[in-house]
Amino acid sequence: MPTPVLSGATVHPNPNPLSMSLPVVICGESLLDVFQERITPAGLALDAVVGGSPLNVAVGVARLGRPTIFLGPISRDFLGERIDQAIRAEGIDPCGLVPCDAPTTLSLIGLDAHGVPSYRFYGHGGADRQLHAKDLARLPKKVAALHFGSYACVVEPIGTTIRQLVQERFTSTVIAYDPNIRLNVEPDIEVWRATVRWMSYRTHLLKLSDEDFALLYPNTSPAEQAAVWRAAGVRLVVLTQGGQGAQAWCAAGHCEVRSPSVTVADTVGAGDTFQAATLVALAELGLLTPEGLGQLSLETCQTLLSFAAQAAAITCTRRGPDLPRRGELPSLV
Repeated sequence: MPTPVLSGATVHPNPNPLSMSLPVVICGESLLDVFQERITPAGLALDAVVGGSPLNVAVGVARLGRPTIFLGPISRDFLGERIDQAIRAEGIDPCGLVPCDAPTTLSLIGLDAHGVPSYRFYGHGGADRQLHAKDLARLPKKVAALHFGSYACVVEPIGTTIRQLVQERFTSTVIAYDPNIRLNVEPDIEVWRATVRWMSYRTHLLKLSDEDFALLYPNTSPAEQAAVWRAAGVRLVVLTQGGQGAQAWCAAGHCEVRSPSVTVADTVGAGDTFQAATLVALAELGLLTPEGLGQLSLETCQTLLSFAAQAAAITCTRRGPDLPRRGELPSLV
């Protein structure tokens, strides 16, 4: 049976062929998500899953069929070797992997009765922070987009390196950003707020969750803040709202979608799936360029949100960050 076409999908009249073939680069941390499996007579049985928000996005983009590069340090320890294996197994281009001797970061995850995760990080001095300016030479000169997010943007030395890369590329390449706030890593919300403010002048696609928005701007409405970001130069602002759906602001105005109704196993990786699916949908529609993002119609914006919401819903039906593949989602054209 052929894959159905997503209702409301339209093809941009002047698709950019380069945006279809150039790789999407995801930069940031990789780690192991460690879940409690069960209580044992001597302690706890744990289940470790390769993860990290940026790496989840990279896996999502690759599984949805786009050329993908992950730029980030990987420990030479046995845990880092497992992350390296997972990256290569997903078909992600390993040219951006930077081997180092620092230990692999661990993220311990507890789930509440509704499958919503809480995190405890063990990563001070970890491998995922050891990205330096010299490592940027690993990237091709031309890429379709660069995605950044989570705590890699607020810890050092990787935070400074990310800012250098953004500054070098934002005038010619799509910059995508998801703050994905982790106060267990950096407890000062002002550090996160300053990073979001700096990025907003250099970001074309800004996606954040309603939880992150409430932490950053407790006394501001999403519409008001979206107008501020749009004035700074952001072409597409997306606010995800869990089971309530998502809304977005672009040059053509505001739109929103509801989330599909599913049985939730947990929500780990749902936001990363949403971002990956948004990037892929833009690429498939020939709009993954700064100019394309600036020309979004409300109909196309709604299509993007619907596609990304469906992808995120699939991830929520599975344990951990098990993101969907392209064949599980409808066609856009």
